[in-house]
Amino acid sequence: MVKTVGIDKRLQILIISGILMLLLPVLVNADEPDWKILNALLKENVSSGKRNGVELNLLDYRRLQRDARFDTVIDQVQKFPLARLQAEKERLAFYINAYNVFAIKMVLDHWPLESIKDAGSLFNPVWKKPIGFIDGKRVSLHEIEHEILRKMAEPRIHMAIVCASVSCPDLRNEAYTAVKLDQQLDEQSAQFLNNAKKGLRLEGDEILVSKIFDWFEKDFEKMGGVKSFISRYRKDIPIELSVDADLPYDWSLNIKH
Repeated sequence: MVKTVGIDKRLQILIISGILMLLLPVLVNADEPDWKILNALLKENVSSGKRNGVELNLLDYRRLQRDARFDTVIDQVQKFPLARLQAEKERLAFYINAYNVFAIKMVLDHWPLESIKDAGSLFNPVWKKPIGFIDGKRVSLHEIEHEILRKMAEPRIHMAIVCASVSCPDLRNEAYTAVKLDQQLDEQSAQFLNNAKKGLRLEGDEILVSKIFDWFEKDFEKMGGVKSFISRYRKDIPIELSVDADLPYDWSLNIKH
């Protein structure tokens, strides 16, 4: 009789352990927000096109402005408890999504406009204007980019955060997630550096690249510098050529007309 009870207890422990093992992946994945609504909005409103002679992903701001689900996404970003983000990649993905969502919000809050810069002024630039809350703290685009994301020492963020402009890296049609982050950032980097109008192009004996590589040159030192970063994604480029971050930067809105 005693043996039977012992076996039953061991069986119960095994069953509970098995259930926990099955639930573990769910618990791990649950640390990030469920970006289902954001994914749906991006897939419905982001499409490839051309503006001012540049091929890029365009966003249908007018349609998005009429969609109440975007307010739900804003609430999701603002109310998500950051303490749940345990892993570095989870935090990176969250803040990249937060920046992109708040950049869109900045445009919609000041609609209509031709450039996100129109939402600010010389003495009150758009980047430093409060745009929302994260974990109870009021934030600006400048704070998310410079005080949070850049301090996480991942230079590929500059290929993912989108300032709602033609010459920015393309807005992706899906949210960033920890499990896919490396793949997503690599794809963004390769796509940007293969866009001759805003990412990189050969001109004579020079490699002309986006001004992003000038503004944030120090960030790319972690990957061996700008040249090393370029060669990682453009193996066809003769890297002995000089690099000049002088491609024109078009601040026109990345809007789908």
